[in-house]
Amino acid sequence: MSKLRYFYDLMSQPSRMLYIFLETTKTPYERCLVNLGKGEHLTDKFKATNRFQKVPCIVDKNDLHLAESVAIVRYLAREYPFADHWYPKDSQKRARIDEYLEWQQHNTRAVCATYFQYMWLRPRLMGTKVNPERAEELKQKMEDCLDFIEGDYLGGGNRFLVGDEISVADLFAACEIEQPKMAGFDPCAGRPKMTAWMERVREVTNPHYDEAHKLVYRIAPESVPRPKL
Repeated sequence: MSKLRYFYDLMSQPSRMLYIFLETTKTPYERCLVNLGKGEHLTDKFKATNRFQKVPCIVDKNDLHLAESVAIVRYLAREYPFADHWYPKDSQKRARIDEYLEWQQHNTRAVCATYFQYMWLRPRLMGTKVNPERAEELKQKMEDCLDFIEGDYLGGGNRFLVGDEISVADLFAACEIEQPKMAGFDPCAGRPKMTAWMERVREVTNPHYDEAHKLVYRIAPESVPRPKL
């Protein structure tokens, strides 16, 4: 049986999520780095691996080529053994995690990634100018989403997003919330529950969490708090 091959770049939030997950759960896999900065995802060679030409993706037994991080997590849960708390077999517990995974696509992921791209990525790659009014609009949408997580997902006394044990929902959320730090935004400022929760996620998954976020912490300006690595 061939080993699971994982294609990723740690600049990508879902790539970091799956890297942390695979390492923490000790799932055997082969690392296959795809350098987004060099455009390796746009080559014909990579298109043969993933027709969507994005990361992350995997190639597994029976030549399965699978993209989309949520689909990959659900596949891994069926095919590989790891602790049940990550993606529980209990229908109602799993439903709560799935609820977050669906919600985050148009909320946590959408608003954090859009802010990062507008404020940091596009000006560097495309030379675009930042419009202060547009920047404030995107920032407010992100603030509203983070405030909802602070008050709703973390407001009920749970240690993690959907209970007292870490799950894949926490990894997806934390990796997205880390991203705007590179644009100089501190997502935990004024949010004590989020601050404590992100530290718990980091503690449970280290050293892999810090390994995955080295680039984020290196790029983030000094004004944004980050761990001392």
